Amino acid sequence: MSEKIDNATANEKSDTLWVRKKPTPETSIKTDRILAACEEPVELDALILLATSTEGLVNDELMESTGPILLGYDYKTAVESMLSRAWRSLPPHKDEDQVRLDVDRSFVYYPKNENDRQIDRRKAELSDVITEFLRSYPMLSYFQGFHDIVQVFLLVLGVDGAAIAAAHLSLQRIRDFMLPSLSASVAQLQLLPAILQAVDNELCKHLSQTRPFFALAATLTMYAHEIQEYGDIARLFDFLLAHGAVVSLYFFAVIVLSRRDELLEIPASEPEMLHSVLSKLPKPLDLETLISKTTSIFNQFPPERLPRRAWTKVSPYSVLKTTREITHQPSLSESVKLFEKQVTQLRKEQNRERLMKQIRQYRRPARNIGIAVFIGVFSFWLRRTGWDGYPIFWLRRIWQTTQLHRMNTRV
Repeated sequence: MSEKIDNATANEKSDTLWVRKKPTPETSIKTDRILAACEEPVELDALILLATSTEGLVNDELMESTGPILLGYDYKTAVESMLSRAWRSLPPHKDEDQVRLDVDRSFVYYPKNENDRQIDRRKAELSDVITEFLRSYPMLSYFQGFHDIVQVFLLVLGVDGAAIAAAHLSLQRIRDFMLPSLSASVAQLQLLPAILQAVDNELCKHLSQTRPFFALAATLTMYAHEIQEYGDIARLFDFLLAHGAVVSLYFFAVIVLSRRDELLEIPASEPEMLHSVLSKLPKPLDLETLISKTTSIFNQFPPERLPRRAWTKVSPYSVLKTTREITHQPSLSESVKLFEKQVTQLRKEQNRERLMKQIRQYRRPARNIGIAVFIGVFSFWLRRTGWDGYPIFWLRRIWQTTQLHRMNTRV
């Protein structure tokens, strides 16, 4: 922790340290188990269970050891690679202006008891971490709220650790959110109704007129934009990093399910009211209960078994599928290739939608043109054959027959 506040005085250090919960004999035992799981050969399955169980990874120091393992990289190797890059000399990223605006709004809720000078230093560090990452991977698009995620890493892992973790998390876990458009992010939300239907069909029907956009802000930022207590967001990060990206959607579904009675009291005919309620997380969150229920529902209704064939509609390049098993995570270079494939797929879908829109737009004019051409050809034929005096007679007969048929049908 000292490297995170190396410019502070001894008194400032004691004031600025933050802890999740006071240690207990139980957490001491769990700490030993976590450290043992991190030793070579790493026991990843055991580490996942420990991160999921009550109190997660216990404290930030343990997260420094376990974070790289859960994100699938070797810390020392990653630091050496990072130090070899002179990122400040790289061309500016197109989104750096937005980064500056967001960084100015960071560190609002935590850490507490820090003075303006310390907060300003953290903001400078946060700006450097995000800018370094974006310049290193210029094809990625920054999204508002990304700074909320990185600031948690900065507090937990320090500057160097946060820069490395941000790169791996972005490319491996939240890559869908950094595409040129939000279409893949919105597509992820379509799993929510399927999860709700599998667990509680009545509630799902009640919310059927409310599109799942209410979950976008929370899932986009891994809940860092919504949760204001540092201990809570650090605990939730333990859980989310120990599982594939799709678990974040299950967690939101469980939050919705926990509000069942409240939501059923709101008429289904008022989707705006339902959206307003669902877009705000309840306070306080009973994280341990929510995490336990999320794990249970995920095991009972895994993505492959969701109704509506929802899982089959997810892109094979989406992080939802490429992190389905975190024991086999793609490397950074593999993740970049997956990103490129996803961009190509996205552009094809956009071109297809644009073409279909044009077809729908010109379908009626094309039909009218076809009828006009037919009438023109028919008129020319009538004049050539000498039947040009008869069309009005035959059209009148056809009209009369049609009207008679309609009358008989009504009777």
